[in-house]
Amino acid sequence: MSTQHPSETPADETADECSLCGLPTPEPPITAADVDGTFCCQGCCEVARQLGDVADVESPDDVRDAFEESAESIDDAETTYLAVDGMHCATCEAFLEGSGRQEAGVVDVDASYASELVRVRYDPRKRSEASLPDLFTTAGYRARLLDEEHEDDGTELMRLLVGGFFGMMTMLWYVLFLYPAYLGVNPDDLLMNVAGSAGQYLLANTAVMAAVVLGYTGYPILQGAYVSLRSGIPNMDLLVALAAVNAFVYSVAVLLTGGTEVYFDITVVVVLVVSIGNYYEKRIKRRATDRLGELTEEQVRTARKRLPGGDTVEVSVEDLTGGEAVLVKPGERVPVDGVVKEGTAAVDESLVTGESVPERVEAGDEVVGGAVVTDAPLVLEVAEDARSTLDRLVTLMWDIQTGRTGVQRLADRLAAVFVPLVLVVAVLAAGWQLVTGAGITAALLTGLAVLVVSCPCALGLATPLAVASAVGAALDEGIVVGDSSVFETATQLDVVAFDKTGTLTTGQMRVHDVVPGEGTTEDDLLARAGAVEALSEHPIGAAIAQVAPDQDHNVTDFEAHPGRGVSADVAGERVVVGHPDLFAAREWPVPETLHARVDDARASGNVPVVVGWAGAVRGLVVVGDDAREEWDPVVADLATDEREVAVITGDDERAAERFRVNQNVDHVFAGVPPEAKAEIVERLQERGTVAMVGDGSNDAPALATADLGIAMGGGTALAADAADVVLTENDLAAVSRVFELTRAAKRRVRQNLGWALAYNAIAIPVAATGNLNPLVAAVAMAASSLLVVANSSRSL
Repeated sequence: MSTQHPSETPADETADECSLCGLPTPEPPITAADVDGTFCCQGCCEVARQLGDVADVESPDDVRDAFEESAESIDDAETTYLAVDGMHCATCEAFLEGSGRQEAGVVDVDASYASELVRVRYDPRKRSEASLPDLFTTAGYRARLLDEEHEDDGTELMRLLVGGFFGMMTMLWYVLFLYPAYLGVNPDDLLMNVAGSAGQYLLANTAVMAAVVLGYTGYPILQGAYVSLRSGIPNMDLLVALAAVNAFVYSVAVLLTGGTEVYFDITVVVVLVVSIGNYYEKRIKRRATDRLGELTEEQVRTARKRLPGGDTVEVSVEDLTGGEAVLVKPGERVPVDGVVKEGTAAVDESLVTGESVPERVEAGDEVVGGAVVTDAPLVLEVAEDARSTLDRLVTLMWDIQTGRTGVQRLADRLAAVFVPLVLVVAVLAAGWQLVTGAGITAALLTGLAVLVVSCPCALGLATPLAVASAVGAALDEGIVVGDSSVFETATQLDVVAFDKTGTLTTGQMRVHDVVPGEGTTEDDLLARAGAVEALSEHPIGAAIAQVAPDQDHNVTDFEAHPGRGVSADVAGERVVVGHPDLFAAREWPVPETLHARVDDARASGNVPVVVGWAGAVRGLVVVGDDAREEWDPVVADLATDEREVAVITGDDERAAERFRVNQNVDHVFAGVPPEAKAEIVERLQERGTVAMVGDGSNDAPALATADLGIAMGGGTALAADAADVVLTENDLAAVSRVFELTRAAKRRVRQNLGWALAYNAIAIPVAATGNLNPLVAAVAMAASSLLVVANSSRSL
């Protein structure tokens, strides 16, 4: 890549190489009177115009950094996401980013063609959010806000159906009349003589039907070729369009001059095969768009701001400032991070933290934005940054997901070389035919044969069809694959990291042991504890109440002691259930015989719940989260092939000990807060490629940071959206099956790519020497694609 300033670059170099990115420039190169240098596309020219000096630009990241430094500083700029249909390659990114930044009120634009998403930072004083899609609905692109429901008008499917119908009719005429005539069958033996007036009428009908396939079904391909020409960066659409259009134009010319050897079938076959592949690719992209759209739907847009007199007014979340008070009613989501000012309530933070246990908060406790208040209203004081933790997670996931475009960008760079190379070969082959005495028709047919036979259909379908087959097989087994890169990444893993709670464990509290004290029976202990805990909303209390024997107790004067336990009068006696510290505060000593059992429970990662009444401790109930039965064999299976296994948990060392002692577990990270899990994954990535398996929303950043994220069934929506793979069943054994399927799929992809590359290596030279008729070239191209389809359709 060139790193010289345009003014320092010799003229003969700037004519061949873009002054900004180093890619080959078109002939003539893109230039502008107010910008020094020559450029490969209008996007690079616009970047150079805005930056002024591109001497330090060595990579796309440098361009982004320079734009961030030169961007207008607007403290209250807002961010929104747009879904843009019609993005094909990095050319589209450059075009949309460059054109978007020129609009008034737009601070910055980031585009991701891999997911067809655009992130826009804009000045709300100059432009409304609703006006943004219109800015990017241009040159064949269609933009919409993510929170707007995608309206599938059926155009894409209709293009395929119409093209399939007219394509079938076109090929029917060829099979019945044209192919036999071309092969030398006696015209008297045919239903129609294609050389006569009736034949001309048939050929005219064939031209009309092929025109429908090319113009209607092939419109997205022609649009992609247009954008390619406009930006100066050749792509696969350009090559496909040239083959289809040249075959059509040549055939029309033959028809108008009275000839009969036309190649409308080439146009039809090329357009339909490529359109089917593009249709599948768009469906994959739309799934990625919808995933981020679901996340943005969870974001809170408005809040009830509390006024000094006690009244409330609804305001936009963006208008809140630190220190203001907001009212959150039961069932509502907390708009931004804050501190409880008034009220006591159980708060469900599962969307953000992944913990299914509601946390009871009171005055002075912190609450994260995105949590749900469950049972009582709260008044919160807005934190100084006035931003939701959920918003931060959404932003983090965008940054991570849109950064995974290296493979796609490499493919575009290869296309930038492959497409011009094929065009050069076609021109040279046609020229050689003319030099050696062949006629103009033979020369044109040779060049057309090169374009058709090199059409990268098999190469383009090799990976998506194999992936589609693997995705279908995975779905049959309850495994949802949301990212096609899974089938490459999963076979290169060096480390597999597991979240503990809800992943390696069931995530459900259960009574493990009941230890009655002297003079107390097990049934009496559970009956009294269960009677009190039945009024509690805590999962530990629910586990005790579930196993308690049914007894008709009169329970009154229930009292919750946040973070320590509960108490109530049961049949006239005060019963206390909870943490040992709760009894110490009441000066109810825990007997020495129970101290050892308390320590044992904690050492095994369980929770000791003390029960007492009548001024004394009467026994102990041990509650805990069980490890899944299948966790050991799954870990043993994944530890093969020199993979390392890591366990990440927010619990203390004692709760993680049972995993640390397992011979197949290489690393255990205990006491990790939710926000640090992604950092742990980044540390593990220093050892190689990392997969993360989790279930909670606190795992979402780690799942997105990992090279491969796998979300367990029954987990939170945010975890599922962040993951590359979602297990619909809450079965840890399915993780092993993910790796089996990905290994099989990768073998299939390699087989397809090997055939596609071998086909081009043989077919292009044969066509270039004039030994391949365009019709045979089209059949060979179609046969190559069919072999890829057949191979991909085999069961894994």
